[in-house]
Amino acid sequence: MKARIFALSALLLCLASPALAASGRTDHSGIVVWTFLGFCALIVVAQLLPAVLAMLGLVKGFAQSSQEKPVEQHAKK
Repeated sequence: MKARIFALSALLLCLASPALAASGRTDHSGIVVWTFLGFCALIVVAQLLPAVLAMLGLVKGFAQSSQEKPVEQHAKK
């Protein structure tokens, strides 16, 4: 049984050796690419911030309006 586990482990390590050898970046992206991606992220955050604030305002307004209205109870005669 131990021999089978050892053989399987050796086989998996042999198959993984090309992946272990491939280290480092292969896309060669420079500062221009990272600046562009940062600018895109800035646009996304700038779009999300007002949307989140509007949603919080809606929830706050809904919570206040539900607290202000008293529940009317009909008395039986």
